[in-house]
Amino acid sequence: MTERLYYTDAYCTCFSARVIERVTWDGRPAVVLDRSAFYPASGGQPADQGALGGVAVVDVQVRQDDAVVHVLESPLPKDGKEIEGEIDWPRRFDHMQQHTGQHVLSAAFGRVLDADTVGFHLGTDVSTIDLNVPRLAPEAVASVEDLVNQVVWEDRPVSTRFVGSDELAALPLRRPPAVDGPVRIVEVSDFDVNPCGGTHVARTGEIGLVRVARLDYRGDETRVEFLCGGRALRDYRVRSAVVDQLATRLTVGYWELDQAVERLQGEAKQLRSDLRRARAGLLKVEVAELYETAAPQGTYRVVQRVWDGRDPGELRALAQELTSRFEVSVLLAGVGERTHLCFACSEGVELDMAALLQEACAQLGGKGGGKPHLAQGSAPATGLARVRAVISDLM
Repeated sequence: MTERLYYTDAYCTCFSARVIERVTWDGRPAVVLDRSAFYPASGGQPADQGALGGVAVVDVQVRQDDAVVHVLESPLPKDGKEIEGEIDWPRRFDHMQQHTGQHVLSAAFGRVLDADTVGFHLGTDVSTIDLNVPRLAPEAVASVEDLVNQVVWEDRPVSTRFVGSDELAALPLRRPPAVDGPVRIVEVSDFDVNPCGGTHVARTGEIGLVRVARLDYRGDETRVEFLCGGRALRDYRVRSAVVDQLATRLTVGYWELDQAVERLQGEAKQLRSDLRRARAGLLKVEVAELYETAAPQGTYRVVQRVWDGRDPGELRALAQELTSRFEVSVLLAGVGERTHLCFACSEGVELDMAALLQEACAQLGGKGGGKPHLAQGSAPATGLARVRAVISDLM
């Protein structure tokens, strides 16, 4: 078994160790050491990174025999078994802040809302806990957040120790241990006692700040996204910069942003309404023009038109307006990133527009479908002249 130095000193960043085994892990070179400060991925906390003998450690895992396997970027030199290890300290300390913050946050949710933590994940950008409650009121979450940060600001001691079964039974554990034998206990003074094998800060003040960032309701559970320490500070900076930029663009104070956005939303709603009316008027004018220039064919006229960049919705609207007002057959196309086709005819015109569309799609390398009186399709982008020629040959 590897002696795990982080159990007794999470602040240990450099150490010496002896290579006792060289192995391969997922196709990469790896080593097992007699002692290590590297935390292996487990319990929702990612593995440490760093270097062994100057070679990057990209992952750390626990083997079934409890050996700690250090996965390397390249093989270690074979000249000697003693090796120097160095932990990526910024990454380690970030994980210590998030994991200790999670302990305090979970304990606070239990105290304030009687909500138990049933899952934990320490992510690259945000961390999450899953609570056994379906919904949470925002004001209740704010109360939890207040309690957590009060504990942080009180700078309470955080201690770790291994205990036997007798002492374990007398402890007010937040949740039962998941392992047998001596259990490692992490205790936030007068606030939380919990079995855990992870790395933690020595005092709650080092957590810095705990912020609940988002709630995700998942059936009978609620996922809580949170940020601690440096992550909370970076998040504050990003959000503050965005708020300042928006306030500058809208020429208001940041405290007036909600009113400015509400005003803009009202103006945008009115503009959309005006635009719809304007488009409806233009559509009627364009429909009349298309009909006047259409070629007569027996008792009806044939409207054929190909545009550069017309979208499918506009093609359909034109076709429906034409066929509802006049006795026509309509073959419309818009050529952009793709070629869009819309064929239609009035109820009194005995044509199968779906069949004509299939013929056009076959020539253009596209596909589509519909009913005898209205069919739509698309094909790869091609030249306007090519599409015009295909449509012209159909009728």
